[in-house]
Amino acid sequence: VESEEQVAAEDGAKESGPLPKDVKRSLIFILMSVSFWFIAYNAVTTAFSRYVGEVWGLEGGGYADCLMIATVAAIISYIPIGAISSKIGRKKTILIGIVLLGSCFLAAGLYNTYHWTMVIFFALIGFAWASIGVNSYPMVVEMSKAGDVGKYTGLYYTFSMAAQVITPILSGALLEHVGYRTLFPYAVAFSALAFITMSMVKHGDSKPVKKKDLLENLDVED
Repeated sequence: VESEEQVAAEDGAKESGPLPKDVKRSLIFILMSVSFWFIAYNAVTTAFSRYVGEVWGLEGGGYADCLMIATVAAIISYIPIGAISSKIGRKKTILIGIVLLGSCFLAAGLYNTYHWTMVIFFALIGFAWASIGVNSYPMVVEMSKAGDVGKYTGLYYTFSMAAQVITPILSGALLEHVGYRTLFPYAVAFSALAFITMSMVKHGDSKPVKKKDLLENLDVED
């Protein structure tokens, strides 16, 4: 008769190990997507202060309002986005967020001077970023086996942090050697790449269970 320890060990083995090929393929594509959208978003947030001075001639820290609005919009959007994801699924919500993000970057790049309507675009950027962030990590966890959640969590943050290190260098080189007008086209290009790779993801797209109470949406499950 097997001991409890042996049974537990066997159960643990079943809950860890290599992923099936099709799931692994989806994991690779979503990790690529994570890198691409962080490269796009962080390029803008990192270089925006220089951009508004060089292209829009805005001084005195007025640009900070746009970034603050994007942050506030993202925070406000978390709970509504959770409800949207529970109806249409995580993947569709992310894809909508990527399209919105890229479209707003494209629109912002067309401005020659600062205009108050830029506030609207940055509010939408915040909503788009929240749509992506709320759903991408849970999709990675959904693909991983129970015993390997920590491993794939590490992969998720490795790709996101590496992108945040790379993008100031890459976009900075373009700004310096080509021109500041390259900032938003750069962000649009990587948003498009993120959309393409995210479209290739075929797993991890379960619909989150809608919480009964509004405050339950703020809970973080173990």
